[in-house]
Amino acid sequence: MTKDRLNINNFKKYFKDKEVFETADIVSFYHIIDGQKKSTTVNWRIYSLIQKGVLQRVGHGKFSFGKSTIYIPETSPKIKILFNKIHNNFPFCRICVWHTSVFNEFMQHLTGKFFYLIEVEKDSAEAVFYFLKEQHFDVFLTPNQEILDKYLPENKDIYIVKPLVSESPTQKVGNIYTISLEKMLVDVFCEETLFATQQGSEMRTIFSEVLRKYTVNRSKMLRYADRRKKRTDFDNYLKTISYYHH
Repeated sequence: MTKDRLNINNFKKYFKDKEVFETADIVSFYHIIDGQKKSTTVNWRIYSLIQKGVLQRVGHGKFSFGKSTIYIPETSPKIKILFNKIHNNFPFCRICVWHTSVFNEFMQHLTGKFFYLIEVEKDSAEAVFYFLKEQHFDVFLTPNQEILDKYLPENKDIYIVKPLVSESPTQKVGNIYTISLEKMLVDVFCEETLFATQQGSEMRTIFSEVLRKYTVNRSKMLRYADRRKKRTDFDNYLKTISYYHH
């Protein structure tokens, strides 16, 4: 498709004051510019603008300027072994395995206390916990504040099993399911006890850095926050972050 058909310069001028715009806004723009009303043609133009790095999707039918930067967390050999061990023994269970050191990329003050998080369907959490205990892992099942403060040994690999919220936005990296940014941000906002180190000004730094560096799907985050019954609170917090929508 030619650049003339896309009207990129006019497009940028038209939307320059909008951080996020919707498909309907883009349809209106092309209708004003060249009378184009066909949704298939406009959809093809949107696709072309994304391919050229002019636009990025930030939610269902929502766009902003810029190129998508996808986040892929590190999946260490230990994470892969752990995931496969659980998956082989619980093949029909949804699993998400990650290590809290992934926060370090986004934090101002790095923490030295990390743990592996093994999130599995609620009905399987206890069985997975006992399975790992039998395998001699230092494992805890949904620990409370006191256990986290008193009993998590230093300088050892710690494993925490907890229920996976249904419809959690996990992502597949290779053959394993692990954390996505959408899930990470909602979880750190909702779980003050588990992510105590990441609260307060650190949480604000995490949100700002994530939104500055990577493309995050707002709709996906809000759907998940809704599953966690925190949608309004989360959305209000998100609006206070300086890099929101940028």
